[in-house]
Amino acid sequence: MRVEPVTEDVLVDRLVARVLRHPPGDGTPGGATRLLVDGHPSTRPDALADRLVAPLCAAGRPVARVRVQDFWRPASLRLEHGREDPDALLDAWIDVAGLNREVLDAVGPGGPGRYLPSLRDPATSRSTRAAYVDAEPGLVVVLDGSLSLGRGLAVDLTAHLAVRAATLARRTTPEDAWTLAAYARYDDEVRPAGTADVVVRVDDARHPALVVP
Repeated sequence: MRVEPVTEDVLVDRLVARVLRHPPGDGTPGGATRLLVDGHPSTRPDALADRLVAPLCAAGRPVARVRVQDFWRPASLRLEHGREDPDALLDAWIDVAGLNREVLDAVGPGGPGRYLPSLRDPATSRSTRAAYVDAEPGLVVVLDGSLSLGRGLAVDLTAHLAVRAATLARRTTPEDAWTLAAYARYDDEVRPAGTADVVVRVDDARHPALVVP
């Protein structure tokens, strides 16, 4: 493998091109293409996902911009063992069944073709009361989240924003130091930098680099 330095604009262009090359719903008429952008919050997977929306729309593809944190499990469940449990952060925060049912499977092959943009407010854990949306033909679901690869989410393409453990430790505040154990387990068990379809090194956030097989 080699590492290819790219600008942020080139990175967006490459990801958009990768999505456009992918047949919607694995070639099933009416199915959506579902992209997951994964990365530690400090790598801003949300910002990269946001930047993909306009060029995809300009290419004629409708976009559903969805956030994993809007499908976290209720606080009573995800915080059952306290607010600083790294194992729960990795294993119990994401409502995988709900996200698949309401979004990813819903717009995929054989799904009903309507999705829920959000389920719960991540801050209050209350229902967002979002209305269902009909999926347009050729829809692209752009989903972002952390610790979200290898969880069983029904996606077609994955991108991972990778950083070294030392970089992660340096970027993590003392209040969030408890999360480092979750990310260490994630790297060891899921190996996101080896399993994602697109891997981007972002140890220097100003100079991303694509990992090229």
